Amino acid sequence: MKHPPEVHRANADRTPLDRAARITVILLFAAWVVDYIDRLAINLALPSIGAEFGLGHTQQGMVISAFFLSYALCQIPGGLLADRFGSRRVVSWSLLIWSLFTALTGTAWAFAVLLAIRFLFGVGQGVYPAAAMKAVAERTAPGQRMTATGWAQSSNAFGAVLAPLIAAPIIALWGWRMSFFAIAGLGVLVWAAIQLWLPATLPQSDDTEVRPDQQGGLRAVLASGVMWRFTLMFFGYGIIVWGLNSWIPSYLQTERGISLTGSGLLSAIPALVGGVAIIVGGKLIDRLGGRHRLIVFPAMTVCAVCILFLNRVTSLTEFVALLSLATASATLCYMPIFAIPMRTLPAGMVGTGSGMINFGGQAAGFITPMVMGALVDRYSYTAAFAFLVVGAVLAGAFALGTPQRPHAFSAAVSPREPQRRPTPTTTAGSEIR
Repeated sequence: MKHPPEVHRANADRTPLDRAARITVILLFAAWVVDYIDRLAINLALPSIGAEFGLGHTQQGMVISAFFLSYALCQIPGGLLADRFGSRRVVSWSLLIWSLFTALTGTAWAFAVLLAIRFLFGVGQGVYPAAAMKAVAERTAPGQRMTATGWAQSSNAFGAVLAPLIAAPIIALWGWRMSFFAIAGLGVLVWAAIQLWLPATLPQSDDTEVRPDQQGGLRAVLASGVMWRFTLMFFGYGIIVWGLNSWIPSYLQTERGISLTGSGLLSAIPALVGGVAIIVGGKLIDRLGGRHRLIVFPAMTVCAVCILFLNRVTSLTEFVALLSLATASATLCYMPIFAIPMRTLPAGMVGTGSGMINFGGQAAGFITPMVMGALVDRYSYTAAFAFLVVGAVLAGAFALGTPQRPHAFSAAVSPREPQRRPTPTTTAGSEIR
């Protein structure tokens, strides 16, 4: 069978990760695991927080959304900061800031204070994803980047596995406040490891800082209709992932009668499956030369069907199986959504481009918990889960309406520039969350 040229180039470029790339992936993997543990602990603590402060489901959703509001708003600035000051510096400060506000979450004495702390926590974490993805691009060859990023991004799901396993027992034994004090120190440990062991950038990454002649290109990226379509594709993805992550623990406790520890253990199963799916998605999209439509549309179709039946099955085993399949189908799309933009954009624009797309997913994280909380209060969890199907429809639709080839993407982003196919020395790699 004859393959498109993009597939041949991807196969030619694909080589095993060298030592520097492996160390980079391990360190960023660890940082992202801590990121997710710190972020998702609040979901397990929500029933206890709601009982202490007298909060309904809508207000509990606001606690989650306060984080995502600032987190989403900081995605593009985070990319700009990484392009301007370098990934190492932005990653380091991000770790320290979010660890501080993780600890401060445990000191909240009122609902308004908790909202403010979670908002500032989101600022600290919001600048991290684009900087981390730029760090991968600076330390890997173009043909390695989607695979390397897939491994680093799988940490999101593994963090979701570890969060309930760590936080749930602490909450059960010592209360929700102690859980945030305990996990805050993890970020400081990873920060120290990054200072000691993060490798230097590759020589071909000398163009990773934004040059004056690239400023117009950055503006073109931010103003590009095709980039906003990729952003909306990730918005649909975010509706599914953050909706499930935010409300499944509470659903298991209140609707299925599962204990706090039990809900944490059950939530870890689909998260683990999702972590594997992210890695598989990164490898598949490298083999397909970035043609995301071949993965995103069928995977989102499967995801939508699974979600529709989530609250209709009576068996807990069937529920966990459906949830795992829905999660795997969605997270399989994670790397493919970023593939064409991050393989094609110049290295000096990687941070901005990844931050822009990630903004869509985190904007969904701001909207979805509140909408689902309101639907639960007014109707039921059946209505709340049905809302998640909107995300699958959006992601699938925009997968059909975005460029599948690097040269078509380049022409759409910079229509006034001479069209040329990217080469390994002028392209950047993969990026996200």
